[in-house]
Amino acid sequence: MAEVIRMPKMSDTMIEGVIANWLKKEGDVIKSGDIIAEVETDKATMELENYEDGTLLYIGVKVGEAVPVDGIIAIVGTPGEDYSSLLAGAPAAPVVVEASPAPLAEAAPAAPIAPVVDLSAIPAKAVRMPKMSDTMVEGVIAKWLKKVGDVVKSGDIIAEVETDKATMELENYEDGTILYIGAKEGEGVIVDGIIMIVGEPGTDFQPLLQQASAPVASAPAPVVVSAPAPVKEAPKAVETKATASSGIQADSKGGIIKASPLAKALAKEKNINLNWLQGTGEGGRITKSDVENYKPSAGGATGNFISGEESFEDIPNSQMRKTIARRLSESKFSAPEFYLTMEINMDKAMEARVSMNEVLPVKISFNDMVIKAVALSLVKHPKVNSYWMEDRIRVNKHVHIGMAVAVEDGLLVPVIRFASEKSIAQISAEAKELGGKAKNKQLQPKDWEGNTFTVSNLGMFGIDQFTSIINSPESCILAVGGIKETVGVKNGQFYATNIMKLTLTCDHRVVDGATGAAFLLTLKQYLEDPIKMFI
Repeated sequence: MAEVIRMPKMSDTMIEGVIANWLKKEGDVIKSGDIIAEVETDKATMELENYEDGTLLYIGVKVGEAVPVDGIIAIVGTPGEDYSSLLAGAPAAPVVVEASPAPLAEAAPAAPIAPVVDLSAIPAKAVRMPKMSDTMVEGVIAKWLKKVGDVVKSGDIIAEVETDKATMELENYEDGTILYIGAKEGEGVIVDGIIMIVGEPGTDFQPLLQQASAPVASAPAPVVVSAPAPVKEAPKAVETKATASSGIQADSKGGIIKASPLAKALAKEKNINLNWLQGTGEGGRITKSDVENYKPSAGGATGNFISGEESFEDIPNSQMRKTIARRLSESKFSAPEFYLTMEINMDKAMEARVSMNEVLPVKISFNDMVIKAVALSLVKHPKVNSYWMEDRIRVNKHVHIGMAVAVEDGLLVPVIRFASEKSIAQISAEAKELGGKAKNKQLQPKDWEGNTFTVSNLGMFGIDQFTSIINSPESCILAVGGIKETVGVKNGQFYATNIMKLTLTCDHRVVDGATGAAFLLTLKQYLEDPIKMFI
């Protein structure tokens, strides 16, 4: 009997997953334990393990397409078995369209239900936008590597897609000729939306597009769309339009600028706008020599600003930036936050750091010392190490410290697990490793899941003091400022000293003012006399 393979929930925040790569194809015999695909979540790309024995009868998701958690991605059974009933019973996924609110209008007449058309006889298949991360809602076509009319095979990389986490390669799983491309470079496509059709040359593929957009007769309920709007070509920027990570640009009229990767990199290094250049390569393509030979004139500028002329640049939000905006907005507007700030005298900590770096195999940073002190303080104040769970408060008995790391497109929070049980040298080595992985987008789910408390440090950027937004469902987050030399007074005498300011953001539903203050006092004692952390 045929069995459905559904998209598993691979992280605590996962909503959908994107098929990054299929390792099996229809017709393959698979067994329990086989790795059948690679799935991209909002945190990492993971292997998808199979738990059914049989033949892979159906693959319903193309490489690069997103699937909601529990959505059907494949069917396993006996060769020749009829599995249509399994697909017919699958619930329709809700369509979410982000748009400006529109006033309510009188209900329009219901659209006629289109008859279900048998698409199996059409020698063409739709390639859809896969769900490449657990929070992905749409993907942006950063770059097409193929064009209409090209012959492609399963395994070919056909495009680069920008998600909320990274720019990823979109692999093709259909053999044939590209008949249709539905999204231009720089345009966003919702998860499961058609981006391309592959088939035999001359095939009438319109039924595939019509069926994709037509109401489904078996739909149990109408799809709710906020402020619906037809999908249009992306608005053209007045000056330069670019995807966050691909370097693709549009000219002042909205057309795509053709430039070699080396030319783009050199132009970025020299701060030269590609709009100012006339390409001498094939088809007007801008080459390295065009950038090297560019001479500023009245029509251009060598910097980002053009004297005497109003201009701007529209940069589409990356998928990571959209996710950050959504999650932090949810936290900011749901948790009743309050803030506690305390000054820490870092004189002894600075001396201790010098001594430790003389004997330890890794270089200890002040951030490592803060994480160690925070971990020990949380053991003494477990209420601060808690989750708000709506109907209950979960007091965590373990300490997993999230370490906020700034990356090019936003913010990632890798986790140092069981930090209270680790030496400061172990914490330092792990923090350096995780920070490097975060910047290179190599984090795996085990690296970012499960934090019980977060530390955000901007001291290295010269920030004296700031407040952070709580990383839900945590109860608190600590903002760490820089160490500043200042003048102190003791017994009427002035002296030079070093001060660091810490600000604790607390969710008042879990942590009261006295609880937060007691935690900061313990943290102050550890940092002002570091030897207490080691006895």
